[in-house]
Amino acid sequence: MKILMLSWEYPPRIVGGISTVVHDLSKRLIKDGHEVTVVTYRDGDVPYYENDNGVEVYRVDNYIIRPNNFIDWIMQLNFNMITKVTEIINKKGKFDVIHAHDWLVAYSAKSLKQSFDIPMIATIHATEAGRNSGIHDEIQRYINDTEWMLTYEATEVIVNSNFMKCELQRLFGLPFEKIDVIPNGISQTIYDNVVKDYDFRRKFASDNEKIILFAGRLVYEKGIQNLIAAMPKILSGYHDSKLVICGKGGMINELKEQVKFLRIENKVYFTGQLNRKDLCKMYKCADVAVFPSTYEPFGVVAIEAMSAEIPVVVSDIGGLNEIVEHGVNGMKSYTGNANSLADSILSLLFNEQLCNNIIKNAKQKVKEVYNWQKIAQDTHFTYQKAICQTMAEKQANQIAQEEAKKTKRAKGEITSLLGFRKRQALA
Repeated sequence: MKILMLSWEYPPRIVGGISTVVHDLSKRLIKDGHEVTVVTYRDGDVPYYENDNGVEVYRVDNYIIRPNNFIDWIMQLNFNMITKVTEIINKKGKFDVIHAHDWLVAYSAKSLKQSFDIPMIATIHATEAGRNSGIHDEIQRYINDTEWMLTYEATEVIVNSNFMKCELQRLFGLPFEKIDVIPNGISQTIYDNVVKDYDFRRKFASDNEKIILFAGRLVYEKGIQNLIAAMPKILSGYHDSKLVICGKGGMINELKEQVKFLRIENKVYFTGQLNRKDLCKMYKCADVAVFPSTYEPFGVVAIEAMSAEIPVVVSDIGGLNEIVEHGVNGMKSYTGNANSLADSILSLLFNEQLCNNIIKNAKQKVKEVYNWQKIAQDTHFTYQKAICQTMAEKQANQIAQEEAKKTKRAKGEITSLLGFRKRQALA
């Protein structure tokens, strides 16, 4: 099968989680014998074309250096994507399916679908309404409308959790059977040859301190403010603990002020953005990983921690709520509740047997459910559904057109016969 992936990010450009999903899914589909072409944005000095171990990657520029707003920038990117894909199709022939990732490529996906008559599948990784707890201004309304348009134009829609399926049905009124739940995954070899590095660990905490790890963007929806608020209670129960925060984001100064206000500067460490190698090391050095999101469509960071054999604490919301079974493969806390977070974290810090049981069960679940081989097979099945449905619709339209022609001919014959009889009667 010839597959076209449209995404505004692909390694080495990593803005959020879409980049990793497109990369890992494409690599697995290649292993399964499919042809995958990715068209994406060219950021920095990366090549316009590369063969990424079988995945053909084409990158396009965006000629707007100082756009009026982000929407203008995105529209220009879509125009350039359409041009590039048209060029590829003219040289190499049509694709079997177009797989569009999020609203950022919606207009190029729609135009290419209609121009070349190719089935289009859309993955909605998150919604604008979900990220912002509603729609509050004109830009957010525009993005929300574009998301609706993309899901309407798509033959099949993929989401990564049942939470997201319900959200799309609520927001856009999509038919239940049009939405396919396929989780994100993780490489099963990501932590091969990564061991606990004590010298690396000592950069962030003393040997006697247990590391409570947060990894993610420093934005409100990730709930890091609630984890910081939980630290005084955690420290009063387990003094030899240290919160290590990995990531960057717009809330960094606000969070540092919160730490200062609580007078726990010596118990909270901001590492900034870590590269992939150091982040893997950090996971291996941590004692508990905490993901207290207030909105989370899926939560791949929780799977990364589970695969690294760290017990996790998550909010009971969104995809995180589906990944973790409380007390079995992780611990849950009430969303936005610092006391609940502290209680779950302290349970793990004090109970080594609970940690061991959780680690064992979590690793097994990651292996069985969140592996790319299974995910790629499920995605391929969705592609086949879209192709079959498109063919069925074409056949139905063709039959309808033929029936319309027959009806028109029959009406013409009846009209002629009535006219003939009328002329006979007059004669």
